[in-house]
Amino acid sequence: MPKVTISSSSGFCFGVVYAVEMAEAYLSEHPYLYCLGDIVHNDEEVRRLKERGLRIITHADLPALSGETVLIRAHGEPPETYELALRYGIRLLDASCPVVLKLQNRLRDIDQPDVQIVLLGKLGHPEVVGLVGQLQHAKLFIVSSAEEVDALPLEVEKVTYLFSQTTKAPALFAAVAERLKARVPDAIIADTLCRQVSNREPHLEAFARSQDVVLFVAGKKSSNGKSLFSICLNANPRSYYISSPEEIDWQWLEGADNIGIAGATSTPQWLMEKVKIHIERHFAAMVV
Repeated sequence: MPKVTISSSSGFCFGVVYAVEMAEAYLSEHPYLYCLGDIVHNDEEVRRLKERGLRIITHADLPALSGETVLIRAHGEPPETYELALRYGIRLLDASCPVVLKLQNRLRDIDQPDVQIVLLGKLGHPEVVGLVGQLQHAKLFIVSSAEEVDALPLEVEKVTYLFSQTTKAPALFAAVAERLKARVPDAIIADTLCRQVSNREPHLEAFARSQDVVLFVAGKKSSNGKSLFSICLNANPRSYYISSPEEIDWQWLEGADNIGIAGATSTPQWLMEKVKIHIERHFAAMVV
């Protein structure tokens, strides 16, 4: 029977832990709680919290929620969301990640017409939406790769900054910074990556190399999951991305003596444990 090990560098980051604990604490005393968007990009965890009374809503639902309580998740929100809550008498439980809030504050501090900002991030990602909402005067460019920097209509006379969505990979950020510096040597490189996330990469790479097969557990909508999975896949070609135990193809595990389980910052520990038990039960049944 193969040995199944869960990576110690996987699972919820502190920002997600804070948001989930805030939701659970509220739901322990109230029958329901509204949450603006999925509390975390993991369908299994969202389903668990929905069963406890979490109700997922969109911004379009806010006008109808006068007098209700709404949770702001770790990704953060633009100022307009707070204005809407005030207008409609909505009480907010703000679980915005402190790292994200610090970045939002930095953007507001430099929001001037003579400033241009290059932001490494995924267009439409909730964290990026919240970041964009902080700016009214500065020119903003959003890029997802180093190559995209070359085509930006940058104005050399403006003060230029580089920021990043907090969960992006350090190697990608470094590549974007290099391209930007080649075009604007005086560009100010503001490393806003979350170190609790980025510091996982070397540990995850070493873990993947030590295993015969790696099952990476993350939600299909998790940007961080896709990024960290690429680390595993580069280190071990027998790495597979799953969202639930039922997605395992047992042929992946043939001949493996050591099976590793890893996950994103949005992957709950209980789900990785569930995958581990599912695998162990499968092989135990084969022995019988």
